[in-house]
Amino acid sequence: MGDVSQPTVPATEPTTWYTLPDLAERFEVPVTRVRQMIRERQLLAVRREGVLRVPGELVGTPTALKHLPGVLTLLHDAGYNDEEALRWLYTPDDTLPGGTPAATLGGPGATEVKRRAQAVGF
Repeated sequence: MGDVSQPTVPATEPTTWYTLPDLAERFEVPVTRVRQMIRERQLLAVRREGVLRVPGELVGTPTALKHLPGVLTLLHDAGYNDEEALRWLYTPDDTLPGGTPAATLGGPGATEVKRRAQAVGF
């Protein structure tokens, strides 16, 4: 018998991106504080076109910001790097109310996203 694994659904990209100076201005903090938030996994940043950027959907609502650190910690503990975490957060999922884990973090389905992130490690 051959491999019967399910085909993977390609991840989408965030619709908006913030550079670190943009976020510093938005949060009214120094850029060094934004870098610290990334190091502490309060925010997710990846390089695009050589520039470190943060997905806009992950900082667009206070709810998403509230739940993001926990999800990032769970994914990191499961062995995901930042690019893989981004891919996981933006992989379409019809069973989530927001359509992706990233979009769902900003609403009432955030607990389900955290549960699924926890399950990734097992």
